[in-house]
Amino acid sequence: KFGNLLINTNGFVAFEVPPPQAEYLGKMPAPFKMVAVLLGDLDNSDGRGSVYFRISGKLSGRLFVGRSSSAEELGDADLHSYVVAKEGRTYVAVSSVGASLGPALRLLPVLGGVIGWAFALEQPGYRNGFSIAGGEFWRQAEAVFLPGGQRLSVRQRFSGLDQHGHLVLHTHLEGRLPAVPPGSSVQISPYQEVYRYHRSLISSSSSRGFTITHPDGTVQNRTCQWHQNIVFESCPHDDHAHVAPPTQQLSVDQIFVMFDPENELIRFAMSTRTGPVQGGPPPEQNPCSSGTHGCDLHAVCTPGDGDLYACQCAAGFTGDGRRCDDIDECAETPPICGSASACTNQPGTFRCLCAAGFTQGEACADGSPPEDRCQTGRHDCDVPERASCSAGGSAYTCSCLPGFVGDGRACRDDDECLQGRCHLNATCSNTPGSYACRCGPGFHGDGFRCSPSDGGVLCPSCCCWRSGAQASSAAPGEAVITAGCAHTPAFTALEAHSCLPCPNLSASFLPERSCCGRSLTPSCFPFPERQKSACERHRAVLGQYVPRCDAHGAYESTQCHASIGQCWCVDATGREIPNTRTGPGSTPLCIERTVMPTPVGPTPRPDVQPVAAGTHLLFARSGRIERVPLDGYRMKTEEAGPLLHIPDRVVVAVAFDCVEKTVYWSDITAPAISRARLGGGHVSAIVTQDLGSPEGLALDHVSRLLFWTDSLRDTVEVSKLDGSQRRVLFHTELVNPRAIVTNPVHGRLYWADWDRDGPKIETSNMDGTGRSVLVKDDLGLPNGLTFDLHSQQLCWADAGTRKVECMDPHRRSRTLVVEGVQYPFALVSFGRNLYYTDWRR
Repeated sequence: KFGNLLINTNGFVAFEVPPPQAEYLGKMPAPFKMVAVLLGDLDNSDGRGSVYFRISGKLSGRLFVGRSSSAEELGDADLHSYVVAKEGRTYVAVSSVGASLGPALRLLPVLGGVIGWAFALEQPGYRNGFSIAGGEFWRQAEAVFLPGGQRLSVRQRFSGLDQHGHLVLHTHLEGRLPAVPPGSSVQISPYQEVYRYHRSLISSSSSRGFTITHPDGTVQNRTCQWHQNIVFESCPHDDHAHVAPPTQQLSVDQIFVMFDPENELIRFAMSTRTGPVQGGPPPEQNPCSSGTHGCDLHAVCTPGDGDLYACQCAAGFTGDGRRCDDIDECAETPPICGSASACTNQPGTFRCLCAAGFTQGEACADGSPPEDRCQTGRHDCDVPERASCSAGGSAYTCSCLPGFVGDGRACRDDDECLQGRCHLNATCSNTPGSYACRCGPGFHGDGFRCSPSDGGVLCPSCCCWRSGAQASSAAPGEAVITAGCAHTPAFTALEAHSCLPCPNLSASFLPERSCCGRSLTPSCFPFPERQKSACERHRAVLGQYVPRCDAHGAYESTQCHASIGQCWCVDATGREIPNTRTGPGSTPLCIERTVMPTPVGPTPRPDVQPVAAGTHLLFARSGRIERVPLDGYRMKTEEAGPLLHIPDRVVVAVAFDCVEKTVYWSDITAPAISRARLGGGHVSAIVTQDLGSPEGLALDHVSRLLFWTDSLRDTVEVSKLDGSQRRVLFHTELVNPRAIVTNPVHGRLYWADWDRDGPKIETSNMDGTGRSVLVKDDLGLPNGLTFDLHSQQLCWADAGTRKVECMDPHRRSRTLVVEGVQYPFALVSFGRNLYYTDWRR
């Protein structure tokens, strides 16, 4: 029954007052309830009339483009499409995609491909997707772009009709796309795709080619390997569902792609038809490459000889490779998460969430404040007259007071008089924790500076130097040779003379620790004719790499790091141009290159993979941290596997916190220092600012401190394990600090300086006091350091002498462990064994 029936002069019957004609004429279906008997020819048989469908929805996702380490977010961009069913022609438009993503998204006509499959032109005896699955189905697909190996995951859902009669499509993208330079054109080649139909599942694989033409005319031919599953709810009473053949071929041609940068709009168009399978993949093409393999979406396909291949489930999944089921790590025994956390299983991984009353972090901590054992007196530090106790969380650190030496738990007086701290014409008296200097007869002063009582000159010359920390405060043309010149605090002196200006010319001051002579007029020398350029100054600093400078002192456009075998492009200031870094044996991205294809499979997650119980060796390998299980002291190399994968990064140093089961690492490409828990897998960067090349990393699990060396900034630094309370321990007399290691029991720190002119191994207390050179003779390139707590031996691997040696730091006894190694880099001790990595074996 109808309350109103409206007969319109245009020849349709409506059940409500229609809007103006301009809102619906030529825009069928109309936005109101109507019967258009005479308005349009809905019978499209024999070539009469046409019917088309409208599809609308949203496009979201998180995409990386090229080698970029920063993701581009797609926040519910509008997707609109319409299909001319009679012609099998599909049109798709996506708005608000952004100028940075638009060029690369042209490689994804797949955004409209599922629509083309659903409404493909049907050949006799064959049915399109809409005829079989209807308007509600789910689609999951994986794409691999070759060469380059970029991987993309696509999830789409058709959820039926909305209130306007439009089909609703939601699309989500995750992964990486090849970079497409601005101004380039993209052409997608026609392709065929074989669909296999089951009762509620449809699967297909294909290989799609595309061409990128650069503005300069350069042409790149690439392919995309495609594998997808479509799931729908079939009706057991639908007799027509069994009519379609179990295998059909979708042919796609007349593919058009365009990006409008001004309106940030991307458009696709294609013609599709479904029919019988004709031919097959070339016989020389492996199923892994053609996409015709039977591996699961969560499996890696490894090509073999001919048409042979192997399927292996990815980490976090189990099965035979053709079917991979998620591993429920939360059901494992013993529990993989701690007692204060709840385990949540996720596809391919898991997460540990803290229980109520505990704070969320890298580990679940009790919400109540930790006990301050320094305040309560529950510590084993020496008496307050000789040592101090510093609390940090539930741990504490013992440090000897100035004037005492030791590990903080046992401190003894340091006899400063043996170190010659007083003036030559003064006497030194040692006292507990201190000392006193007094000028001798015939001299006056404070004991540190003694002058003859008659005011004469003590020696034929006086020593003066410029204070490096305050050098910038001195004005050109002035010099200071007395401690009493308050207006020029950038200089100090051992003797009391006077301040005199340099002669009236542009001049530099005396170099550090040079002698002024008896004359009260200081020596001056002219500036060089040309100041050194930034590149030339960079060459004088042994750090991450030695830059290449041209004849005018400017940076050459291509720079390389000899140690890691990588090259990249730089701008005029020497800054690395993003996405241009290449690995060993490759040329920079600013030069044409060819990348070999990689095995087909899902992108490794940037998460820590679950590690079985037991002892494991961890080591860095380019952008990965890998593990080798130990059986006693024997390495089980056959069970070695990845622990962490961070694409486009170079991991150099690795450290492990045995208390919270957390791995720390340094990355010299970003650069950054990061960490991740073995049980949780969440990766977090804890230090990202003011880093040059952090090549050494060490951890003190007792005081909960992190130490690192920076070979570009020439520093030794320390912070809390979360990166807070950062402090520079040393920034002088360092050329290329590299390896660093701690002795938590005695509170000592050891590091190697990879100075080719004077290599050395130094030591200090963890608070920065008591610095001294431990080894300086018979060293070449000391790369790796380790401290064995059981034998109290400090060991190092030397790539220059090609030896591994050890020393007792207290007795200074040195032992040769092995010689004739090739190029050792990292070193670690376990039990009575030493393990090292060698770059050239």
